[in-house]
Amino acid sequence: MDNYPISAHLLGLFFQLDGKQLQEQYKNHLSDFHDWDQKPHAEHWTVFPGNISEKLSIDETSFSNGELYTIVSSKAAKGRKGTVLATIRGTKAEDIIHALERIPLRMRNRVREVTMDMAPNMAKAIRRCFRNARRVIDRFHVQKLAYDAVQELRIRYRWEVLDDESRKIAKARKEGVPYDPELLPNGDTLKQLLARSRHLLFRHPTRWTESQKHRAELLFLRFPLLKKAYDLGIALGDIFNKCKSKEGAFTKLGLWHNQVENSGIASFQSVARSIAAHHPNILHYFDNKSTNASAESFNAKLKAFRSVFRGVRDTKFFLYRVMKLYA
Repeated sequence: MDNYPISAHLLGLFFQLDGKQLQEQYKNHLSDFHDWDQKPHAEHWTVFPGNISEKLSIDETSFSNGELYTIVSSKAAKGRKGTVLATIRGTKAEDIIHALERIPLRMRNRVREVTMDMAPNMAKAIRRCFRNARRVIDRFHVQKLAYDAVQELRIRYRWEVLDDESRKIAKARKEGVPYDPELLPNGDTLKQLLARSRHLLFRHPTRWTESQKHRAELLFLRFPLLKKAYDLGIALGDIFNKCKSKEGAFTKLGLWHNQVENSGIASFQSVARSIAAHHPNILHYFDNKSTNASAESFNAKLKAFRSVFRGVRDTKFFLYRVMKLYA
């Protein structure tokens, strides 16, 4: 049972046993859970110094009821046994530092690179605990800021269209005439056009289907500022995809920043300021093209494991099972 994330409920069905009773038997008698050396503090932190490697990832995930845990993982293990270096309850820098400093300094000094998001608490913890490590901000977190800015503008337009439609319906009702919304050439109303354009705004135009191309054409004709925002988001992604060096990326980001300033789109100006504040660590991506994808993939495994258990009621036992598999 330690090698695969199979729930006692499923095993119980297979062997025609009571799943709950089987889990209790495993927890209290068949496993070494009660002798686990990290059990007393597992809910607050666990540390496995032997899993340290030159390249690490740090990210946060939720086990149950929105309770966040910070996970520090080794890229060398590739999501298998030996992946988990540490789990820390919460996201406070002080708590992360307190846990990671239990790893001997000589071992922490071997770390050369840590990928992360833009969270200042993560940066502080990495700076304190892994002094020889280059901090790399994940490119996908940067691009997500741009995608969010595009979607914010789309949603703002959608609310404006909804308000306008409500006024027209009220006016038609008052005059005793039926309200017929305008239908666009693809059969969408303006409200539907904005709602159904959500996914195409996340995709590169080379990956649009024919219907998405038609919808985008209608959308950008009606909302030219949304076209400008979308182009800025795509241009930012192209910098990460096409630039081969830090120097080239630095120049391209400067030009992109100027385009944002000239666009007058407030949400993108916030994105540009955030990128400018973190640009040294963002540019570190171009050294080895390192991302936090391994951490995101591991988080997905934890969520799948959690769903097999139909939620997490006993955090210590859940962490014990996770550590058996991945630490």
